[in-house]
Amino acid sequence: MSTDTKGARSRWAGLTVLTLPVVATSMDVTILHIAMPTIGRELTPGPGQTLWILDIYGFLLAGLLIVMGNVGDRIGRRRLLLYGSAVFGAASVLAAFATTPEVLIVARALMGVGGATLMPSTLSLIRSLFPDPAERSRAIGIWTASLSGGIAFGPVAGGLLLEVMWWGSVFLINVPVVVLLILVVPRLVPEYRDTGVARMSTLDVVLSFAAILPIVWAVKTVAEDLAVTVAPVLAAAAGLAAGAALLARQPRARMPLIDVRLFRSPPFVGAVLGAGLAMFALVGLMLYNAQYLQLVHDLSPLTAAVAMLPIMGAVGAASVTAPALAARSGYAPVFAGGAVVAATGMALFAVAASGGGLATVIASGAAIGGGIAPMMTLATDVVVASAAPERAGAAAALSETSSELGAAMGIAVLGSVGTAVYRSGVLDGLPDALPGELGDVVGSNLGAALAVSERVPDQLGGVVVELARGAFVDGLVVASWAGVGVLGAAAVACGLLLRGRRVR
Repeated sequence: MSTDTKGARSRWAGLTVLTLPVVATSMDVTILHIAMPTIGRELTPGPGQTLWILDIYGFLLAGLLIVMGNVGDRIGRRRLLLYGSAVFGAASVLAAFATTPEVLIVARALMGVGGATLMPSTLSLIRSLFPDPAERSRAIGIWTASLSGGIAFGPVAGGLLLEVMWWGSVFLINVPVVVLLILVVPRLVPEYRDTGVARMSTLDVVLSFAAILPIVWAVKTVAEDLAVTVAPVLAAAAGLAAGAALLARQPRARMPLIDVRLFRSPPFVGAVLGAGLAMFALVGLMLYNAQYLQLVHDLSPLTAAVAMLPIMGAVGAASVTAPALAARSGYAPVFAGGAVVAATGMALFAVAASGGGLATVIASGAAIGGGIAPMMTLATDVVVASAAPERAGAAAALSETSSELGAAMGIAVLGSVGTAVYRSGVLDGLPDALPGELGDVVGSNLGAALAVSERVPDQLGGVVVELARGAFVDGLVVASWAGVGVLGAAAVACGLLLRGRRVR
């Protein structure tokens, strides 16, 4: 066997191992959706806590991607991958055995920190493993498919686990992946580092979190309190000020956290914006879809996961055909058309959830997934092609960050919209016979409300179930129409910014 053949086999074996953490971290963006109804009954988190359980992982993942990419260049990308795997695995065990909402939030935060080391490490190691541009392109394509596949497969894996185990099992699924990585990566993947990179400003990192987290806290606080008070307004203002300060510093920085020069390219802006808005809508939908199927239609977690399989099928089919469509017609029609298809599916979902049949709800989910998949599949290609070769890495990092941040913001904004409508509807209609402390539990989330209905007399329980389910559907409908507006804006923006851009 020739040396070249051995080297090729070693490279592709290394790639196989490197896709495992990508699948695991991307699954954790959505696998929790299928488990949240059960967690809502078991831990009874408040509405704000529910959103933080879902969201803290995505925000820390997005906020640290670029930072961890820089750390990996300095200490070694393989070393960072192994360190991050250990943190991710330990945090997954902590989450699996959490006994309070607070502990689960902390565990999810640590998982986000660990996950942020895994994704940039794997992508940069792949770039180093495959010096040949053609091979590298195929390898990055497989990496991207692993990312999309993990997001789509998360609810299905969660449904299978919850059918036979407790809710913590959705986190323990990460442990075998971590163990395999720690054992195999040192054998198959060589170490790479770049000690010549400039040191990233700690102030920029602090400003990036100071820009995002106060705004998210403000949105969730308003949704939970059903009132706009001084504290969330000041928090949002502080976040905007930190964001403005961060952007003002970037042109003068030796190692900018955000390379603002990239935003001079309209195709780059269109692809990043399209990917972020697509993930915003998709993850927001999957959050509601999983709860709707289980808590409104009384499907088991496994049956609900099976009902979501058409979304996976549509995502897979659209991902495969998107490059050919883009080669024929250009990027703008594919991005804009995908956003229109997804917006149509979201509108159908809103109508069907408030009175249509289950089959229509499932079909609408497939339309949303099929419309969004081309945008996600082609975004990295457009982003990297739009940047100069020496800035391709920074461009790809911004693309990944946009997608993860879009997913986190989808949960934060659409989740908060739905929570506000749900709490308003429930608190306005609570029967007088229900004790006050139980009323607070019913107002926290639908899963907790159904658990309360089983602890009160049958007639009162029936009233609680009808009230809570009606309020949940009302919130779902409002959030879905908000998603339609977001996708409509994405269709217009991508159509204009990507106009005339064709596949090279």
